[in-house]
Amino acid sequence: MGQKITIDPVTRIEGHARVTIHLDDNNQVAESFLHIDQFRGFEKFSEGRMFYEMPVITPRICGICPVSHHLASAKACDGVAGVEPPRPASLLRQMLHMAQVVQSHSLSFFHLSSPDLLLGFDADPLVRNLAGLIEVDPELALKAVRLRKYGQEVIRLLSGRRIHQHWAVPGGVSAPLSEKNRDLILSENEEMAEFLQAGIAIAKDWLSSNQDVVQRFANFSSMYMGMTNDGALELWDGDVRIIDAQGNHVVDFDGRDYLDHIQEVSRDWTYLKFPYYKPMGFPEGVYRVAPMARLNIADRITTPLANEELKSFKALAEGPVEPSLYYHYARLIEALYGVEQIRVLCEDEDILSEDILNTRTEITGHGVGVIEAPRGTLWHDYHTDDHGVITRVNLIVATGGNNWAMSNSVDMVAKEFIDGNDLTEGMLNRVEAAIRAYDPCLSCSTHALGQMPLIVDVVDAEGNPMRRFQRD
Repeated sequence: MGQKITIDPVTRIEGHARVTIHLDDNNQVAESFLHIDQFRGFEKFSEGRMFYEMPVITPRICGICPVSHHLASAKACDGVAGVEPPRPASLLRQMLHMAQVVQSHSLSFFHLSSPDLLLGFDADPLVRNLAGLIEVDPELALKAVRLRKYGQEVIRLLSGRRIHQHWAVPGGVSAPLSEKNRDLILSENEEMAEFLQAGIAIAKDWLSSNQDVVQRFANFSSMYMGMTNDGALELWDGDVRIIDAQGNHVVDFDGRDYLDHIQEVSRDWTYLKFPYYKPMGFPEGVYRVAPMARLNIADRITTPLANEELKSFKALAEGPVEPSLYYHYARLIEALYGVEQIRVLCEDEDILSEDILNTRTEITGHGVGVIEAPRGTLWHDYHTDDHGVITRVNLIVATGGNNWAMSNSVDMVAKEFIDGNDLTEGMLNRVEAAIRAYDPCLSCSTHALGQMPLIVDVVDAEGNPMRRFQRD
């Protein structure tokens, strides 16, 4: 084995990651690894808390995804409390979720990934960023800022704050939507849909014009997983569906029964686990999640503009769409659906109702909440004692569902584009872009169920190793 190249940190993602690329004696890539070095202990330190505290505790997992954890946690707490929220509360929760989808997907495409596409993978890093995009296309940059602001503002108008919400509670939500705030949300909705259609046009044009790159860039077969509702795209509440690499149906299951279908495996180079479809084992049972996966499993979308784009997406391949760069297109389609669905919810006759909380509580001792977070299927699973005190927590966080896909993409792109004899920064940026295609949220994704490998090195003031503590 020859040299080792390290990319540390990976840029324009949420959280911290590094990549090691191992070259052979001819300075060609032999193998590459994606290392997630962060470690989060939310599952363990939640033990001993009252179950109804979890929708406030778990949003602190991440400042980008607090809404996703807030809502998945609230759904799990509904199960622990044995309570069904009133319909208006469910509508309001769903609107909060759609706003999260809009702001998160807009951030991913316009702020984090579009500099690679619009300015070029090989552009100078000093300009290959949002500031450079502002210089090249200030109108597009302004639309990007306003899109994310819209999503964040809808979140604020509903829950009272943009991050770390206290709003969803077991049995419903703590405050209704006012008519004034409903009208504010509607006032910009149509314009936001137009902004997203403009973004979709840009993404489609780039993908169409760069097919030589698209087809070589982490293009591989896999299974796909996500929620559906009678075959339609579903981000809030439906059955979980898995299809195979040819698009054939594998299984539909109630998300609350996830442990019958999903298992995780650890590897010693990363704290991020690898989920897989349990009956098939690892690695045969690995799958992809998030926007491209959800569009691959869906037959239709219930809102008109996004559904027309889904038809164009489906026309890209006879079976599932596979090249990883199409995640960007799929992400914008979902954001468009989110904007359209916000309008649908605003126009529902129950959306201003004050019947927003079911206060009946009958502790069941167990609850599972599952939603489609922007980055994939998210599970919160809580066990309690008879008094509602948390005894055990399991989280399968959305980004983890794409861990195998990201690792495979890093290795494929490195082998395809890196030449160790004539190494350039743009080659390494392509490896980072393979990770950005999946929009990982790494602060959310590492957790512990049972024992995790752990190494602690103690060094002196000069940096000399003194002692190592290791748990396998």
